[in-house]
Amino acid sequence: MTVWSASVSLNLGDFELDLSLSGGAAPLALVGPNGSGKSSFLRVLAGAITPHRAEIQFGKATVHSTKTGVSIPVEQRRIGYVPQGYGLFPHLGVLDNVAFGLSVGSTRASKADRRRRAKDMLDALDSGHLVNRRVDNLSGGEQQRVALARALVIQPRALLLDEPLAALDVTTRRSVRTFLASHLKACGIPSIVVTHDVRDVDSLDAEVCVIERGHLVQRGDLAW
Repeated sequence: MTVWSASVSLNLGDFELDLSLSGGAAPLALVGPNGSGKSSFLRVLAGAITPHRAEIQFGKATVHSTKTGVSIPVEQRRIGYVPQGYGLFPHLGVLDNVAFGLSVGSTRASKADRRRRAKDMLDALDSGHLVNRRVDNLSGGEQQRVALARALVIQPRALLLDEPLAALDVTTRRSVRTFLASHLKACGIPSIVVTHDVRDVDSLDAEVCVIERGHLVQRGDLAW
């Protein structure tokens, strides 16, 4: 069952992204060489880049449509986005980093409610013990968990993860890979993951889309 679709055209100097993808609730992994447009595609979906042309829909919500002139602001899209490097705010503690997404958009909650919901999400991701820590004192695996909590606390329509394990050492990557696979399955929302590691694809049980030079060249399940 198709629950999201995106057709995106984007010109970046001498590089052109022309990509149409759709998917269901199962994870979709974007793989391909550096500079092929994988991260740019996620950033367009998240609203961080304005495309030249795009038709983007998650469930019944159209978040961008060149045809109709619709373009929902990034803070109102309810798209959980974890960029490369996690994008945490070093001047905020763990709890306020997670609560940040609840402070913007059309349904702003009180500070007390934001912090309560952030704490509940950290607990759900087995990370409640980090609540009073500074993010610059966290390990790579802990930062990844906090970034995921921040993405999920807004109850997103979809989850976008850009190289979520790339910054981790081998041992941490193995444990976080298991953690991520478990929680993506539990949350039951569409997820799109950019990765270079076939072990990530296998652990997430994701369908694979191979992207080269801004175009889809192959799609299917991982074959060993």
